Amino acid sequence: MEKAARPPLFLTLTAAAVAIAIALPLTYLVIRTAGVGGEALWELVSRARTLTILFNSAAMAAIVTLCSALIAVPLAFLTVRTDLPGRRFWLIVTTLPLAVPSYVGSFTLIATFGPRGSLLQLLLEPLGVQELPSIYGWPGVILALTLFTYPYLLLSVRSGLQGIDPTLEEAARSLGQSGQSTFFRVILPQLRPSLVAGGLLVALYSLRDFGTPSLMRFDAFTRAIFLQYKASFNRNSAAALALVLVGLVLLILWLEYRARSRAAYYSRGSTSQRPPKVLLLGRWKWPAVAFCAVVTAIALVLPVGITVFWLIRGLHNGYSLPNLVPAALNSILASGITAGVATLFALPVAILSVRFPGRITSIIERCSYIGFGLPGIVVALSLVFFGANYLPQLYQTLPMLVFAYLVLFLPQSVGTVRGSLLQVNPQLEESARSLGRSSWQTLREVTLPLVRPGVIAGAMLVFLTAIKELPATLLLAPIGFETLAVKIWKATENVEFAEAATGSLFMLLVSIGSTLLLLSQERVRS
Repeated sequence: MEKAARPPLFLTLTAAAVAIAIALPLTYLVIRTAGVGGEALWELVSRARTLTILFNSAAMAAIVTLCSALIAVPLAFLTVRTDLPGRRFWLIVTTLPLAVPSYVGSFTLIATFGPRGSLLQLLLEPLGVQELPSIYGWPGVILALTLFTYPYLLLSVRSGLQGIDPTLEEAARSLGQSGQSTFFRVILPQLRPSLVAGGLLVALYSLRDFGTPSLMRFDAFTRAIFLQYKASFNRNSAAALALVLVGLVLLILWLEYRARSRAAYYSRGSTSQRPPKVLLLGRWKWPAVAFCAVVTAIALVLPVGITVFWLIRGLHNGYSLPNLVPAALNSILASGITAGVATLFALPVAILSVRFPGRITSIIERCSYIGFGLPGIVVALSLVFFGANYLPQLYQTLPMLVFAYLVLFLPQSVGTVRGSLLQVNPQLEESARSLGRSSWQTLREVTLPLVRPGVIAGAMLVFLTAIKELPATLLLAPIGFETLAVKIWKATENVEFAEAATGSLFMLLVSIGSTLLLLSQERVRS
């Protein structure tokens, strides 16, 4: 039997460093939970409210992932493979909801569709409507999380569509397959890694989000952990609940691992560099435009419109615009460094899991996802514990903040890079090595150019998510280092909606810039 190839040492060392970094928050949770005591821990875990929260969180993650797929897959296909009118415009505006902080988006939904005093209720009041059905609870949390997380799947599926060899579809059509049959029997199976990676990000983000469950009065783990900590300042009980959440995250990671296929997602022959054939929508053109318009209206125009309304109302009442440029530069600096560092660490993890599959590499990859499922406040408190006790010289410094972002958002880059790497024929890398290239030269000259769409998409995801991060920034940022997210949070807490609106619009402008950068890279590739 041929002996399996051993991974290069620099890949193994880098990936091992990632695993050690991710283990820090778990170590903190175990230390804190040990202080609860066995009997009290069992009572806490087995009580009816904990089981209800467990069911709510699991069901919420599953439903949000399904609803996000129903939105993201058609949008990705329409903006990549069809003659949709204004295709690039829809590509930009349907990606931008990722830049809307979930707490801002949820608040605008409540302000628009809330039972009493909302915009819709006031419009219907002349017709005798005094109260609308409640948006709080299940409908609100599902609607809000779906609208502001589906771009994770959209970017992942778009990257997957761009990596499919068009000759596969041409071969299917030459064998008599219809367009619909080609989509379900050729394209969709090829998208499986991208769907699984994007769906995993949506599910984990749903579990770790705090703003939406709190505003929608929905009992999920993040809300329960925060209330446990705030109500009694009992970090041990909060850590025990967080460990139950870690168990749920591990279950989701196991299901994702089982959902993977060992099939090859690359062409056995030389990959065609021709662009895929554009599908003509015909009579479905305007229904497709209407679908994109409805999604954009609810997920982007509504929160932006309500934000602009707050700003105009504040200006009318004498509010003067603050100087948010320093906060914007701080946000770009911290998020940009995190995106670059996350990409550097994601590459070895993705390469090890795809090119050198095994028990150890699988554990390393699974470990990298755990941090994304943890609430930001849990990761922040764990780093406060280690920083204050063991690394005081790094406590409340920019490297510590970037490290927290890395623990939280690394999986976003790992998932997209892995999906792109699965579509690269390993024979191309073997050919480079047979021609005398070293492992590093093969990575730089062959692998990286082929996975560039996934690398850029992953970096953009990390940047857009890190720029919104709040709990870790509040606890770990250097003194005086205020970001846009902190400015928005403080303004909202002080009921200064005009200032919160200004910060939100600033954040949206920064995110538009990063989105345009991504699209310019796609144009270069095409």
